This record gives sequence, structure tokens and C-alpha cells, in this order.
Amino acid sequence: MSSTTLATGTSRTALGPMLIIGLLFFIFGFVTWLNGPLITFVKLAFQVSDTYAFLVPFAFYLSYFFLALPASAVLRRTGMKKGMGLGLFVMAIGAVMFGQFATMRLFGGTLVGLFVIGAGLALLQTASNPYISIVGPIESAAQRIAFMGICNKAAGILAPLVVGALVLRGIGDLDQQVKAAATPQAREALLDAFAAKVHVPYLAMAGLLALLAAWVVRSSLPEVKPAGDNREETIGHRDGSLFSFPHVWLGALCIFVYVGVEVMAGDAIGTYGAGFDLPLDQTKLFTAFTLAAMLVGYVAGLILIPRFVSQQRYLAISAVLGVLFTLGAYVTHGYVSVGFVAALGFANAMMWPAIFPLGIHGLGRHTEAGSALLIMGIAGGAIIPQLFVHLKQHLDFQLVFALLMVPCYLYILYYGLRGHRAGTARA
Repeated sequence: MSSTTLATGTSRTALGPMLIIGLLFFIFGFVTWLNGPLITFVKLAFQVSDTYAFLVPFAFYLSYFFLALPASAVLRRTGMKKGMGLGLFVMAIGAVMFGQFATMRLFGGTLVGLFVIGAGLALLQTASNPYISIVGPIESAAQRIAFMGICNKAAGILAPLVVGALVLRGIGDLDQQVKAAATPQAREALLDAFAAKVHVPYLAMAGLLALLAAWVVRSSLPEVKPAGDNREETIGHRDGSLFSFPHVWLGALCIFVYVGVEVMAGDAIGTYGAGFDLPLDQTKLFTAFTLAAMLVGYVAGLILIPRFVSQQRYLAISAVLGVLFTLGAYVTHGYVSVGFVAALGFANAMMWPAIFPLGIHGLGRHTEAGSALLIMGIAGGAIIPQLFVHLKQHLDFQLVFALLMVPCYLYILYYGLRGHRAGTARA
């Protein structure tokens, strides 16, 4: 791995920072991919419909839209290293809030807790993604982010399994018991006991996040200077603002649709499987299958990029696979259709690692702001699943899934082929 010039003015290997950032990606991968099983959890604990249950990813991902730009302002004052520590601490606060409000069965409070967790992640990701992109050559950034993705998705595979074991065990039987409860009081007692199962796990997670925050701040993780390590590219007339770089704005939209399809394939797969009346004890684990496919995709990307294929070409290939797998899900049924949705994890795996470095390439002193703009695009994980859960009330859920996913993948294909070069020296 080649070296980069850091804030200390010395040249050192990127391996050490990669291992530390890899641990951070593991942590926020675990937290992020809890949303899939949490949809199942809140639907039963709060006795709400799919529409309300999907407010879980909505609250979580919408926080990125509102807080990414403030996060970039914070990072300019704290530096990326302290900013990462602060993000972890904010996540710890959100975890405490979620666990407490869920135990009290206050649905609005749990959504606030998820929003706060997302706020911490917005700060963490606004710092960590450009950090790993520019800590080495930008041309091989997708390879480094692929390593981060392996850490992230390995944690994502564990998340539904851990929640399934600690919280959702026997949920099918519990659902039947709740429906058959002799009195409203008996029903509420069952639901109270079920909701309380998340309290201790989330308090433990909060403590771990707080400890990690302190460790990161005190670690040997070096600072980077985005303006120096990501040289600004200029062609023609530039007005000196972020508006001079159309590829980053197109990239933000690409992140928006990408995160939308990622959440659809990961968090919504359980609801998709439930559309075929598959057992609840099985659908609660479907997120792990998507994440396993993503893990395979990251390993493939780590091997292939940039040695055999460029990150932008691999992005285009991934988008084509996304279209094909989506159509496969539409024309099949039951477990086969769910299998195609899970396979979207493979197609999605290398999209973020390719889009993010392409989006911030050549931004120079605008790197923090451009990174924040791209992080704002994560709000697609809030909007697109909401469209799905509302539209499927009126149309066939498989048709709605296809109508939402295919246009998103086609735009990602455009960005991989042409959009990432708009207004740059690569155009």
C-alpha cells in the first residue's frame, strides 16, 4: 500500500489507519444493519403496520440529510480524528435513548433515539469515508473502501443473528400468543416483556461505543489534510465554489439512489418475503443473506479493483447486475424471488466504494463539503423504502419493487459510464 502525506508532514503506510478505520466500519455496520430486524421488532412490540414500522429506516437515514453539512463544519474545527470520536459518543447517547424508550414502549421516543444514532453516524461517515479515500492513491480508493466494506458487512451479517438470538427468538410463537391473549392486560404484559429485551443489549452497545470514542481520540490515528491530499482539479472557468464541480452533485444523487436500493435489498427483504406469506421466524433473518452476498461482492472487488478493472467500470457492471437481479425477482416467486433480492447484495457491494471516491475526486479544499454533500445522499435510504411501503398498499409488491429499483440502477449505470466525469479533467 502506497503512502500519503499526512498532517504531520511525514510519509507513512496507510495500513495502520486502515485497521483502525476498519474497526469503525465494523461498528457502524453493525449498528446500521440492525434496522432490518428492528422493523420486525417494532411491528410486534408497538403493534403497528408496515407503514409505521418502516419509519425505523426513515428516521435513521433522514438524519444524514439534516446533519451531514453541520458535521462537515464540526470536522473543520475538530479535525477528522476527534470528529470520529465525537460521532461514536453521539451514537452512544442515541443507543441509550433507543433502549430506554423501547422498553417504555414509546414509539416516538425510539424514533428519536434512532435519529440520534444516525446523527452520530453522519459525523462518523463524513470523516471516515474521505479519510480512507485520500489516505492512499485516489485511483485505488475503491479497493481500500472494499476492505472497509468487508468489515462493515461482516458486522451486518452478525447484526440480525445477534438480535434474532437476544430479542427475536421465538417471535412467531409470541405473535400467536399476543393474538390469542385472553385479556388486554395479558396482551400488554406480553408486549412489555418483549420490548424490554432490547434494553440491556442497547445499554451494552452504548457503553462500548463510548469506550471506542475515547480510544479513537487517544489512538495513533494520524490526521490528513483533505486540501493537500486530494488535489483540486480545474478545467476551463471555475468560480471557486462547490457548484463548479457537477460530478459531486451527480454523485450525491447517485449515493441517494444507491443507498435506497441497498436498504430495499437489506432492510426491506423481510417485508418482501412476508409478501409471499413466508414464516416470520425465517423472514427475520433474511437481511443476513443480503449482507452475506455483499460480503462476497466486496471480496471480489478487493481482488479485481484496480488490478483488472477500474472502479468506474466495475460500478457500471454492478448496475447492470442490479437490473438483471431485480427482473429475476419480479418474474419468480417465493424463496427464489427472495434469493434474487438477496443477490442484489452482491450487485450493490462495490457501489459505495466506487461512487464515493469518484464523487470527491479533485475537490481539493472542497473535500469536506463535498463529502458532506455525498453523505446527505444517504437520505435515499429513508425515502425509497417509504415509497415502497406506501405504494405496495395499492399495487402488487413485486411490481412496486421492480418499478423503484430498475430506474435507480440505470442512473447508477449512467454515473459509472459518464456522470462521474462531468465537469472534470476526466470528461
